[in-house]
Amino acid sequence: MRPDAAARHQAGTAAVEFALVSAVFFTALLGVVEMGRMLWLWNAAVEATRLGARLAVVCDLNDADIKTRMMQRLPDLTSAEITVTYLNPPAADNTCTAATCKAVSVQLSGYVHQTLIPFVSLSVSMPSFMTTLPKEFMNSTNNPACQ
Repeated sequence: MRPDAAARHQAGTAAVEFALVSAVFFTALLGVVEMGRMLWLWNAAVEATRLGARLAVVCDLNDADIKTRMMQRLPDLTSAEITVTYLNPPAADNTCTAATCKAVSVQLSGYVHQTLIPFVSLSVSMPSFMTTLPKEFMNSTNNPACQ
């Protein structure tokens, strides 16, 4: 076989090799990017819960700003996925006031992450996140954290 005939048999092999390798490479690249987004959302969920608990112990009871500021931290978070619980010692009426509350617990549950991988619709349920802090003064008056 002559050298130019052998070269003609090899024509296009680089393009085929590139197509095979690039498909694997870009699939791995999208997986790494999506995993990074998932870890960022995980951290944002932890920070949103921490912020909600911090606001709940220094602001008025059931302040609407608590859930609003939590939803600013985490995209696509809804008010229904946030639970703020004021904990008090066992009482006859089982109510909690700024004077009787001992702690505040903020929980984020039911959050679902939608991936951005093309042609693959994947929903990942995030685990529940909870932060509990002891009560502080629970008063929004002249408190810059509650504004």
